[in-house]
Parts: sequence; C-alpha cells; structure tokens
Amino acid sequence: MNTLFDLLISPANAQAAPGPLGFDFMSLLPLVLIFAVFYFFLIRPQQKKAQQQKTLLSSLKRGDRILTNGGLIGTVTKVISEQELEVEIADSVKVRIARPMVADLLLSTETPREVEPRKEKEAVTKLSSRKTVAPKKKSSK
Repeated sequence: MNTLFDLLISPANAQAAPGPLGFDFMSLLPLVLIFAVFYFFLIRPQQKKAQQQKTLLSSLKRGDRILTNGGLIGTVTKVISEQELEVEIADSVKVRIARPMVADLLLSTETPREVEPRKEKEAVTKLSSRKTVAPKKKSSK
C-alpha cells in the first residue's frame, strides 16, 4: 500500500534556501530595452513630425497651394486668424477651414520678382522671329 501512495503522492524534498534579499538590476534590463525601442522608433519620430507640422501651419500664407485632411486641394486666399484660413477650392468657390486641418503644403508661393516689360517683349519677339524648318522626309529606296 505504501507503494501506491508513493506513486500518487511524491515525497516532499527539502527546498534550496532563498537567494540574497537584495535587488537584482538584471530584472530591469528588458524593461529598459523595451522603453528604448519605443522611444527611438515611435516617440521620437512622432515628435519630429509634430514639430514639422507646427512650422508648416505657422508658415502658411496667401497663395500657398495646400492639401487638407479631407483630401481637398486648394489655394489659400486669405489668412483670417491664427486658427482659420479662407481657401479657394474651385473657381469662385471659397471655404473657411481650420488651420490644423491642413495636411500638407503642395506649392509655396515665394515673393514674386518684378519682371521688366522690355525683357518680356524681347523674349516674345525672339520667339516669333525664329524660323521653323520642316524635317526632311526620308526617301525609301
């Protein structure tokens, strides 16, 4: 009968003494590594993108061609306030949008340079005075 109990219930063996009661720094190493991966692959790039978006929104001016978060493409016709823009999305169709809804700047207008009228006339006369020569047809032999 003892053998039946020995098969069903294992005898209690002495357990090893517990380790030192101090703190183990190696147990924190996986957590530190996970945080480092999250910081360099998620948090830091998101902060850079947010900073770029902030500078984009603060630099918007009249004449800029923009893309909104809703997918509309338009031209800024008026900067109403720090939070609003007036955008022309089609001929004589102007809408007011919130500045944070601008997703991207497609074309930035730079200060236009003044073109002298004489140079424009000279360019037109040069183009009109050029003679066009028709290409010769190859004869087949």
